[in-house]
Amino acid sequence: MRDFRYTRASDIDSAVRAGRSSNAKFVAGGTNLIDLMKGAVEQPEELIDVSRLPLDRIEPLVDGGLRIGAAVKNSDAAAHPLVRDRYPLLSQALLAGASAQLRNMASMGGNLLQRTRCHYFYDTAFKACNKRSPGSGCAALEGERRMHAILGASERCIAVHPSDMAVALAALDAVVRVRGAASERTLPAAEFHRLPGDTPERDTNLEHGELITAIELPASRFGANAHYLKIRDRASYAFALVSVAAALDMQDGRVRQARIALGGVAHKPWRARRSEEMLAGKSLDASALRAAAEAALLDAKPYPDNAFKVELAKRAIVRAVLVAGGAA
Repeated sequence: MRDFRYTRASDIDSAVRAGRSSNAKFVAGGTNLIDLMKGAVEQPEELIDVSRLPLDRIEPLVDGGLRIGAAVKNSDAAAHPLVRDRYPLLSQALLAGASAQLRNMASMGGNLLQRTRCHYFYDTAFKACNKRSPGSGCAALEGERRMHAILGASERCIAVHPSDMAVALAALDAVVRVRGAASERTLPAAEFHRLPGDTPERDTNLEHGELITAIELPASRFGANAHYLKIRDRASYAFALVSVAAALDMQDGRVRQARIALGGVAHKPWRARRSEEMLAGKSLDASALRAAAEAALLDAKPYPDNAFKVELAKRAIVRAVLVAGGAA
């Protein structure tokens, strides 16, 4: 780890001003950033500590939604009564991520800012990594690709985003509130992260120096019928091979609305909008579920060593929707 300057932000405005410097990074829990700095993958010249800013509250909104401050710890959000009661999908996803020790440190904003990554990105012995060094190539394309993307990848990068929380937020139509030098704006959670395209070094649609201040969830009819299913090699402390966030608005045994997002399959949480449309108005019978699952993977482009993910994702969608609907 190389030397860096450390600044403790006293307020949001000063944090945003400091974040505009050319090679500065915000840090709260540091569970991903510090790890990457130790491995010389990230080498910021300055760290701006935002962990003590007044962004650690969870508050109901007047429209029935919920605002979660960016500095709220993952464990606190997962255990909060309003999250558990109104948005159990988010609570389940948070509890599926990392270990209890990491959840006690990791912030909600920091979770969103995890780097989309793979083992070639982590290991600087592999010089070809367009995320670390744009234009250098992608070692994964000719390497071991079992954990890599089957949707939305490009010839520049085939890594997958690791967050469980972000998958649930995408399914729940959350928005991310950010503060920049000139103004405040919101980004839909489903559009917060980027597909790799020609610029895989950019993980999000944040502008340089913008600070996440909160995550806002709209009033939801999906609290009673939600399930987060994470399939991984180990029962804990492992990234998803495939995950599914499923939430249903049910009436008289039929789906009025569905929300489905996938993790472990793309550079960002993958919203299965075709599947959602196909389930609207349907009962949870096998043919409807299988057709919806097939639709979610129509554009999949696997490699030989991760082709199993296609069928795994289809089955995971069926299982998650069944459990969410109380039919399994």
